[in-house]
Amino acid sequence: MTSSRAFLVWAAGVAAYLIAVTQRTTFGVAGLEATDRFGASASQLSVFTVVQLLVYAGLQVPVGVLVDRWGPRALIVGGAVLMALGQAQLAFATSVEAGIVGRLFVGAGDAATFICVLRLLPVWFEARRIPILTQWTGIIGQLGQVVSVIPFVAVLATFGWRSAFLAAATLSVLAAVLALAVIRDTPFPGDVKVPQTLRETGVSLAQAWKQPGTRLGLWSHFTIQFPGTVFVLMWGYPYLVRGEQVGEAAASALMTLFVVVGIACGPLLGRYVGRHPLRRSTMVLAIAALIAASWLAVLLYPGPAPLPLLVVLVVALAIGGPGSMIAFDFARPFTPAARIGTATGIVNIGGFTASLLSMFVIGVVLDVLLRSGVSGGDLYALTSFRIAMAAQLVV
Repeated sequence: MTSSRAFLVWAAGVAAYLIAVTQRTTFGVAGLEATDRFGASASQLSVFTVVQLLVYAGLQVPVGVLVDRWGPRALIVGGAVLMALGQAQLAFATSVEAGIVGRLFVGAGDAATFICVLRLLPVWFEARRIPILTQWTGIIGQLGQVVSVIPFVAVLATFGWRSAFLAAATLSVLAAVLALAVIRDTPFPGDVKVPQTLRETGVSLAQAWKQPGTRLGLWSHFTIQFPGTVFVLMWGYPYLVRGEQVGEAAASALMTLFVVVGIACGPLLGRYVGRHPLRRSTMVLAIAALIAASWLAVLLYPGPAPLPLLVVLVVALAIGGPGSMIAFDFARPFTPAARIGTATGIVNIGGFTASLLSMFVIGVVLDVLLRSGVSGGDLYALTSFRIAMAAQLVV
């Protein structure tokens, strides 16, 4: 089954996912500029990303059902178009409300990408290749964070808000064209997919949820994916620059380190899980403990945390990204091919639901501390930021 054609299809899908991650993370690195552009409070600023993730999480199961009915190609193309529209809307937005509409479109398009790319794997590749290809899909996709942290930030600083977000929109247009030209749902040209009826779709959804592997995958994803997502997508950059008083160059380097560590750890975790499938749960618990311990060390440090300690935190958070891919391995072996998209969508809800809850709570806590006087008039004071970030431990 595996051929050069299969890798070409996968590469086009991964490119679409990389660009989707870029669109997902651009607002996080533009948070300080967004505060000035929209005159937004911390709570209002968090709503941008919370809405984006709420749409993303809410669409995971519908997208999983639709990809089982219509195939990945149509949804990947449609998702790229939606993200292009959303970033273009944000480029011209001058109010909080208009900006939120743009992020809503970005969230909807992003939702249609990752699980559709994963849906291509069991059709185009042998089963033995899927765990490592799943890791590589996540790893390469996360390079989109580097695009948002380095070239996007450079364009934002040099040419301004509108040019930066229009450039980002152009990337999604290119992703749509590439997916339309290269991706095919099946290696068999004469294979015509018969869509499920609504009744069959409901049965498929119920059967996917009944599988213990699906539910275990959901909660594993919930536990170890969200800390890194919250950090990279919304609050990490402001926390480093304004809270810990790290320079912008050092903050960008730490964000880049996040991606590099994910790239380095992904293949190792994929190979380990492939060889020791019975130790997957132990690995998830170990990663969760590492993340919690790293955050506690930073939050309890007297005064600004030293750079080496922040490096340890970023490394721990970064491991959670490829670590969360283990969640999909819990669901896949027990799910028939016809329901794999639905099961993947259910699992993928977990981390992003936890992420949107954490992002919103952090913003609310920062605003409450500002109004109460704890912040001393500085919205992003270190003491306030640490109290707000500690809310993640509750989630």
